[in-house]
Amino acid sequence: MKFLPGVIAMAATVVASNILVQFLILDGILTWGAFTYPIAFLINEVTNRVYGPKAARQVVFAGFVTGIICSLIGTQIMLEFGPAVAIRTAYASAIAFGAAQLLDIAVFNRLRTQAWWKAPLISSICGSILDTVLFFTISFALFITIFGAVADEQIAWASETVPLLTFGPDAPLWVSLAIADWGVKMAIAVIALVPFRAFVRYLMARTA
Repeated sequence: MKFLPGVIAMAATVVASNILVQFLILDGILTWGAFTYPIAFLINEVTNRVYGPKAARQVVFAGFVTGIICSLIGTQIMLEFGPAVAIRTAYASAIAFGAAQLLDIAVFNRLRTQAWWKAPLISSICGSILDTVLFFTISFALFITIFGAVADEQIAWASETVPLLTFGPDAPLWVSLAIADWGVKMAIAVIALVPFRAFVRYLMARTA
């Protein structure tokens, strides 16, 4: 399997992100996991460019399974204020990751014949938007009640009303978390064009 390094890299990125999400920064608006998670899009796109969408889907599947395992483990680890991974967050993580990565593949494939930077940049932006919306809405939005009272209680803290991004108008905390997370994803989508170009050139040369 030529793209085995991609499978390993994706799994490692998912594991690292699940660990680093426990470490808060900037008054709790972000976690260190926010900076590692977008690497999954880079891995997906490099694989897609070099080996094609079928290989990219296999790499994504490896990350998806790894994420589910991490979430299942996290729901069983009890911390001071509850499980390391809330029930709703576990579902949200799997749904958001799978949907966003598959969208990334589809958009990338539509743009793969255009300028080299368009496919990775636009697919990352589209995937990141979907990932952020799905994850934070499923995890924390109060209008979603299908998970039950226990699951809702685990994430009640995220609905606390606070200044948006610590300085704006009052809004639920999770809205600030979503905006900050999305901002990091957008920044990394641009920065990742550099390693994308480098990895693609290297791998293309090896497979030539």
